[in-house]
Amino acid sequence: MFTEDQNLTEKQKGILAAATELFAEKGYAATSTSEIAKKAGVAEGTIFRHYKSKKDLLLTIVSPTMIRVISPAVKKDINKVLDKEFNTFEDFIRAMIANRIKFVQKHTSLLRIVIQELPFHEELKKQVVEHIGKEVFERLRETVRHFQGKGQIIDMHPDTIIRVVGSSVFSYIITRYVIFPDNEWDEEVEIDRIIEVLTNGIRKR
Repeated sequence: MFTEDQNLTEKQKGILAAATELFAEKGYAATSTSEIAKKAGVAEGTIFRHYKSKKDLLLTIVSPTMIRVISPAVKKDINKVLDKEFNTFEDFIRAMIANRIKFVQKHTSLLRIVIQELPFHEELKKQVVEHIGKEVFERLRETVRHFQGKGQIIDMHPDTIIRVVGSSVFSYIITRYVIFPDNEWDEEVEIDRIIEVLTNGIRKR
């Protein structure tokens, strides 16, 4: 993700690549700057000539990448689903799950870092809300209102429905592809179960 950035030296690219891999594998707190330096093939002092601290290194990885790569990619990919017409809310959820799985598969390492460190770094929380959350959430609200208008979803605040559906889908995808990727999964069955639970819970009767 750093190779095309003309503002970075080769040493910086190596440091950022090494840090990304180690943060994703071991977590930010468990990774030392000496390990990063060793993996990058540089002296530890070289890291501190380019980055003020380990946290600065973390934010250098996540911040610009979220802005340049993750944020536009999230919006572009989600809009592929949001711009389509679906007959049922179930069809919409199924398309959204497939869409998010493809995205997570492409950005697994970076997402692992974000998931691990988001609760502990206020700066990362602000970036997620600012660059992804606001615009995406509003489009999702419109979708929920649309299916409520068709009488397919209970009359509940759209934000509650988004949180319930989103947390269920997100927890499955992250568990499947980030936390336990080596476990045996029957993805088709798992997705059917999630959709069944969700649609039975929010379907208007």
